[in-house]
Amino acid sequence: MSRKVAEAENGGTIEVWGDGSAVRSYTYVSDMVDGIYLLMHSDLKGAVNIGCPQYVTVDELANTVAKVAGKKIIIKHVKGPVGVQSRNFSNERIFSLGWKAKVYLEDGIKLTYPWVEEQVKLKKKNQ
Repeated sequence: MSRKVAEAENGGTIEVWGDGSAVRSYTYVSDMVDGIYLLMHSDLKGAVNIGCPQYVTVDELANTVAKVAGKKIIIKHVKGPVGVQSRNFSNERIFSLGWKAKVYLEDGIKLTYPWVEEQVKLKKKNQ
């Protein structure tokens, strides 16, 4: 999504598969590493979900990226694979170790978007 927004002009259109209502959760890499580290040093056995408890729709994701980019975008919904409408999982096992997400969606995008935008600019320059 960051690449799509970075490639779009201010006021431009990006395409999103489906109707934009599919719900997802995004976990920033440092939170994931912290969770894995904690899990490796624990006595827990079996499957453990590590994930940010913030859920957003695909349209909310697109609008959050645009906000961070300082752009207005138009979302055009197109036919395409969207996966399941929502994913349900429990973080209770990782929470029992004291883990919690520290980086929520907008802050994570603020950390990564400038790099994505720079890569898009470099690609355009080298074409």
